[in-house]
Amino acid sequence: MNKTPPAWSYSSIKLFDTCHRKYESERVTKEVQYADSEATIYGKELHLACEEYMRDGRAIPPRFEFVLPYLEKLENIPGEKICEMQVGLKKEDGRFVACDFKDPDVWFRGVADLVIVDGTKGWLVDYKTSKNARYADPRQLALMAACMFAKYPELEKIKAGLLFVVSGDFVKSEYTREKAFDIFADLHGLLEQREMAYNTNVWNPKPNGLCAKWCRATCPHNGSL
Repeated sequence: MNKTPPAWSYSSIKLFDTCHRKYESERVTKEVQYADSEATIYGKELHLACEEYMRDGRAIPPRFEFVLPYLEKLENIPGEKICEMQVGLKKEDGRFVACDFKDPDVWFRGVADLVIVDGTKGWLVDYKTSKNARYADPRQLALMAACMFAKYPELEKIKAGLLFVVSGDFVKSEYTREKAFDIFADLHGLLEQREMAYNTNVWNPKPNGLCAKWCRATCPHNGSL
């Protein structure tokens, strides 16, 4: 009998898409333990500064003051503002339904850096600390927009963006309720591959640019076998 894989997220399906073996080592066997790097620590600190400014009105630390012009523009958008919104989706009778992040039946989990809801209009922003938008992936926005449409039935349109605060790039997308859940059809094949990997316990490595420097899984492609 096929077993149901655990709930997934944008980061987990992106990791699986990058390399099934790397996914297995980090998310299944957990033989490779996550460790923060200097870059991820910086990103977490900047995200926290943005969150505390938007939610609590706390002053931005001097080293992050370059983000203020962006935050002030977001602050001026009317509507309810929710920072670090955690939301889940589950399937009920063929429909996607919003649920608690830790709901026992959760199918997809997502976290949005900033959500703004004003009647039928919504905004969705994710802060990025990469040096440029070269590898921007709009699938992240589409997934979180789907969650917003499920959570807020009054929403008709969502403007979304990946805000690269260092370079000033702003990768924009726009979503409507009519096509709210198209992203799940787009990812259907990849999700089926993930389910098959869980049920067969076959995790094929995929050589890519991360192998030599950024992967610690036991694998011939990074020289560990």
